[in-house]
Amino acid sequence: MIDVEEHFYDDDPSCGHPDVRTRLKDVSYFFLGNGIIQAAIQVAPSGEGTPIGLLIMNPNHLAKKRESLSMDPESGLENTMIRISLEGSLHSPQASTLQARWSKDYKIPSVRVTWQSSGFEVDEFFYCPNLSQPVLVREVRVKNLQDESTSFEVETGLLKYIVKQKFSLNPCEEKSLFLRYSLDELKKKVFLEAHSSGKIEPQTIRYWGNMAQAYFGEPLLDHYFDASRFQLPAVISKSGRVDGSLWQYTREWVRDQAMMAMGLTLSGHFPTARVILQRLISEFITDEGDAIDSSEKRHPDEVELDQNGILLYGLKQYVLWTEDLKLINDNWNKIKVIAGFPLKHVFQHLPSGLLANTREYWERHRAHGIQKGLELAHQLFVSLGLSDAAQLARMIDREKEALHWEAEAERIKQAILTDRRYGLVEEGCFIKRRSVDGTVQDSIRALAAAQLPEEVPLSGPDDHHLNPDTSVVLPMALNFVPADSDLAKNTMDSIETLWNQAWEGGGYGRYHVSSEPDSPGPWSFPSLFVARAYSEMQNGEKVWRILEWLNSLPGALSGSWFEFYGERLAPPFPQVGIPPWTWAEMLILLVHHILGIHPQFDRLRIQPKLLPGVNRIQASFPLRNTRLNLEIERRAQREPFVISSNSTVLESSSTEAAIAYSKNKMQVKIFIV
Repeated sequence: MIDVEEHFYDDDPSCGHPDVRTRLKDVSYFFLGNGIIQAAIQVAPSGEGTPIGLLIMNPNHLAKKRESLSMDPESGLENTMIRISLEGSLHSPQASTLQARWSKDYKIPSVRVTWQSSGFEVDEFFYCPNLSQPVLVREVRVKNLQDESTSFEVETGLLKYIVKQKFSLNPCEEKSLFLRYSLDELKKKVFLEAHSSGKIEPQTIRYWGNMAQAYFGEPLLDHYFDASRFQLPAVISKSGRVDGSLWQYTREWVRDQAMMAMGLTLSGHFPTARVILQRLISEFITDEGDAIDSSEKRHPDEVELDQNGILLYGLKQYVLWTEDLKLINDNWNKIKVIAGFPLKHVFQHLPSGLLANTREYWERHRAHGIQKGLELAHQLFVSLGLSDAAQLARMIDREKEALHWEAEAERIKQAILTDRRYGLVEEGCFIKRRSVDGTVQDSIRALAAAQLPEEVPLSGPDDHHLNPDTSVVLPMALNFVPADSDLAKNTMDSIETLWNQAWEGGGYGRYHVSSEPDSPGPWSFPSLFVARAYSEMQNGEKVWRILEWLNSLPGALSGSWFEFYGERLAPPFPQVGIPPWTWAEMLILLVHHILGIHPQFDRLRIQPKLLPGVNRIQASFPLRNTRLNLEIERRAQREPFVISSNSTVLESSSTEAAIAYSKNKMQVKIFIV
C-alpha cells in the first residue's frame, strides 16, 4: 500500500537564508537551459531574497532549491548579484528600478534584467550560447548616467569566489562584461570566469529559428507562447529527466511527462519529445504494463489508470506531427503491453465493464477516504488511449490490434455515457466518481493513517465533498463529447463553484476545497484544463478570465507559475514548486485549441477558435518533414470561413478545413468572421 509519508519532506523554508524558499514575495523565475546545464534567474523585487539571483543546476539531478550548485548555505544567492564598487562603497540593484523580461536582443531564448544604481544603468542578459556544452553566459552592460567621466569596479561571485573588473566610462558611454558559468565534467560543481565575448554558435541560432513561431497580435498571448516554448525544453535533461514540479518533488510521472512531450511536439522540439517518450516506454513501463507514478510502481489497487492512456495519446500526437513511425515500430511490443494493461481482469468492474480501484486522478487514495470505485478520468483516458493505439496500429498495418482496441475504446465510452447505473453522468453532468455499487461517491473522510496536519481541510469534522472536480472538464477539452451538447454545458456550469472557493483573486481549485488534503488555493494547470474546455465551447470570455488571472500572479513576469497559490504547510509537505506541465497546457491551449492545428494521418485539419480581440495571427511550425506557415485573419464578410493554400484543400466548411500534406512548405491563409 502507498506509504503516506512518500510526499512528506523535511525541507523547512524557515531554516537558512531566505533564498532557499521557493515562494518569495512577488518572485518570478526565468528558466534557461540546454539539457546539460539548467539556470533560473530569480527576480525578487519586493524585499524578500536576493533581488537578482542566479541558480545554476544540473538538469539530470532532481533537487530542492537549497541544493542548487550556486546556493551558498550562509549568503544564499547574494554573491551572484552584480555590484558596482565606487569610491569604496558597493552599490547593488535598486528594487524600485528593477525590470525583467524575455529578451528579443538575441535569436535564442534570453533574459534581460535592467536596473539602476548610483548613477549607472545596468542591463544583464542571460543565455546558453550553444547546445553541446554546460555553459551559461551573462553579459553585463554598464552605462554611465552621470555628467562626468568615472572609474569604478564591477564585481560578482559564485559561492565564496569573487570576480572583479575595472571600468572607466565617459558620460552616456556603455561597456560590457561577459561572465561564463560552466559545470565540471561530473556536473557537480559550477565555475565562473570573466570572458572576452559571449558568442552564440550559429547552430544554436539555426535550431531556435526552426522551432515554432507564433504572433497572436495580443502581447499577453505572445508572452505566454514564448515563455512556454522557451522554458519547457530548458528544464529537461538530455536524457529526458525532469522533476514533476521543479524544486518540489524530485520525482517523475508518466502522466506529467507525456503531457510535456505533447507540449514539446506542438512547439517544434521534436527530438526532446522523442527522448522523453522513448524513456517513458523503456524505463517507466514495466514488462507487465504498469506505468510508474511518483517514481514508484504501485499495487493494482493504487495504479493511476489514466497514465497508460495519456502516454498513448502523447505518442499519437507526436507521430501525427512528425511522421516518426520508427518510434512505433521499434517499440511495438511494449506499446501492445501499454494498451492492454488497463484491460486486465484485476481492474475490471464486471457489472459495467469499466475500470475500478481505490486511486483517483489527483492521487488521493484509501488513506484519504477514496473507496474502490469508477473514476471518470481513468475511463476517459483509457478509452482515448485505446482509440489512439488503434490509430497507431493502422499506421503500421496492424489491423487486428486496431480492431480490438477500437472496439474496447468504444465500449468504455458508451458505458461512461449511457450506463444508467454505473455511467459517469448524473443529472445531465459528468461526475467524478462512482462506488462499485453504482452510488455517486460524493464525499470522503480521511483515515488516521493519512497523518494529515490538522490545519488542512480534509482533517476537519465537516463533510468533505469530491464533486465538483476540474477533471470532469477534460471530456470537453479532449473532444470526447460535442462541446455544444447539453452535457458539456451543464458540466461546465457545475464546476464554476471551484472559482474563488476559499480565496480571492480568481483561479480554480483542483476540486471542492473541503476534500483538500493540502492547503486551499487555486491551481495553475487545472485552471488551464478549464480554459481548454471553454475554448472548445468558444466561450472566449471565460478563457480570457483564466489567462488574465494567471497574469496577476507571482511568476507571470517570466511565465513560470507555481503549482498552486496558497499557504503551503512545509514541512511536512514540500515547498511549492513550478510544474513544467503548466507550460505544456499553455502550448496546447494556444496551438491545438486557439490556432486549431490538428494533424491527422493523411491530412492536416485546421479549426481555429480565435479569442475575442485577437484579429490576426501569423504562425510557423515544423510539421513532418516540412513547415507550415499559417496566417489567420478576422474580417467582416458574408462568407464565414475562406481558405487559400499552395496545398490541395480537401474539405472546407464554415468552421474548419482539411489540407493535403505537401513535401514543400505549406502556405495556408484563413479568413474568418
